[in-house]
Amino acid sequence: MPDDTLIHDPKGGMPRLLEIMRRLRDPETGCPWDIEQTFATIAPYTIEEAYEVADAIDRQAWDELKGELGDLLFQSVFHAQMAAEVGLFTFDEVADTMSDKMVARHPHVFGDETRDKSAEQQTRDWETIKAQERAARGAQGVLDDVAVGLPALLRAHKLQKRAARVGFDWPETGQVLDKIVEEAGELAEARDQLGPDEIEEEMGDLLFVMANLARHLGVEPEAALRRANAKFTRRFTRIEALLMARGKTPQASDLAEMDRLWNQAKAEEKAGKKKAE
Repeated sequence: MPDDTLIHDPKGGMPRLLEIMRRLRDPETGCPWDIEQTFATIAPYTIEEAYEVADAIDRQAWDELKGELGDLLFQSVFHAQMAAEVGLFTFDEVADTMSDKMVARHPHVFGDETRDKSAEQQTRDWETIKAQERAARGAQGVLDDVAVGLPALLRAHKLQKRAARVGFDWPETGQVLDKIVEEAGELAEARDQLGPDEIEEEMGDLLFVMANLARHLGVEPEAALRRANAKFTRRFTRIEALLMARGKTPQASDLAEMDRLWNQAKAEEKAGKKKAE
């Protein structure tokens, strides 16, 4: 019988979690579901857990954040265990790689460089170091290693940010706004005169420029859209509640009524914010 002392130690910390993962993957005594997983099958869960961390932060659900961070940590442990089983690397090597990277990227903290510089200068230095790392890995193109699997809006932001480092960028925000007008016109033309493929292409162009505008304004587009999604959900839920108080459902309502209730929900939120201030 295996020694379960560490498994049941509530203060076992990281060694306990690693041992639990090892035991779950044990080919003879582990969990059948965990045993049959691969990097590819676990990757979607990893992405999902990262979003749940972001969601808890967006909602300021601090009581949930600890658990969500634990779920995300478990994903790293899962991948590292699978890697160790086939001789790729161990969890300790993952941690060491991250530590080495942080030390190398912060010479003003762990090295001889001065800390007497602005946050903007530190950001530029960080990007220089990252570029050197990419070159060392053999990434030659400016856009090399911008992960294809990123959410499309986030990847658009990163692609444009990378291109801007070498001067491929509009110098003024007004030029981006002009481009949005141009792309919106092309989308309208495609809607009226062209087919579904062309409409999709023009829609993509417009979204791509919107991501660029966000970058020029210093806004993370993914975070901004998550916030807008949350606001829409909150207000539409309020519409449903107001309709329910009238003995109705959205299906039994119409756009005019729901639009009035939307404005009511919006006014209630603004009043609540003023009161909180």
